[in-house]
Amino acid sequence: MISTTATTATLYVVGNINVDLIMGTLDQWPQRGTEVMVKNSELRPGGSAGNCALALEAMQVRHRAIANQGDDGLSQWLAGYFPHSAAHWPRSQCETSLTVGVTHSDHERSFISNHGHIVQLTAQQVLEQLPEQAAEGDIVLLCGTFLCLHLYDEYPALLCELRQRGYLIAVDTGWPPQGWTDQVKQDIARWLPQCDWLLLNEVETLGLGAAESLDASAMQLTLQLSGRGGCVVKCGEQGARCWLHDRSLSQLAQPVTVVDTIGAGDSFNAGFLTALLHQQDTVQALQWGIAVAALAISTAPRRYPTWQQLQFSAKEQ
Repeated sequence: MISTTATTATLYVVGNINVDLIMGTLDQWPQRGTEVMVKNSELRPGGSAGNCALALEAMQVRHRAIANQGDDGLSQWLAGYFPHSAAHWPRSQCETSLTVGVTHSDHERSFISNHGHIVQLTAQQVLEQLPEQAAEGDIVLLCGTFLCLHLYDEYPALLCELRQRGYLIAVDTGWPPQGWTDQVKQDIARWLPQCDWLLLNEVETLGLGAAESLDASAMQLTLQLSGRGGCVVKCGEQGARCWLHDRSLSQLAQPVTVVDTIGAGDSFNAGFLTALLHQQDTVQALQWGIAVAALAISTAPRRYPTWQQLQFSAKEQ
């Protein structure tokens, strides 16, 4: 898309763009054979890559969503939310991927997802949607790592090719449905040296790093990265932290009234990487990430900062 901001660099968001059905509030799963009713429901585009791309679109940040699509009745509806990107998406002969998100009264949430089109996205399809040579400052963000099953198997070769093309590479793995098994950790260790920025939450950092403390796990992961970035940990209402090779940084979040936390980390990714796209330092990037996430989780319908609001909010911190 054409950006209203002063950069020619592009943020490419790669991965799981699917349909989200959000329902709640539910604190106890119903017994088998019974039915319950909840007060709130919303059908909306989602997935980690989808949520991030929606934030970038709203903020008019120069970006492209790199994905695929199914061929059922939901495919065209979902593609309509990404008008600058969907024309390039290959079509898979399968149903659209769907996630049911169940919200709980403590603002936590649980997710149930089918396979659908996202499991069929391939590295070749991703690379065909990207320029063969990155422009200065271009970033690729890989999302939904463990849900894009075919792409996950191709991560080592994909990241190697992205590095050769000159992209800065960021990855938000999400949580593996199978848990942080030894095999999962071995798989990730194969491509972490090609990754510049790792964007996780606290639980994911402890699971992948496997050290006793958050600091030790984050630093352990940082030392496995390329050295051009670091490990960012999203800490919810506590803000965010970042470990670089030579130091660690932290940024507190201002209190907000939480309405909907789904996609909070994806909104943070949009703000954080927008700052890097505009050659801001890491402290500024943490501030922008927190600002985008804070507005997203405290508004219904969901809103994101304008370019002017984003810069102003960072100055207030």
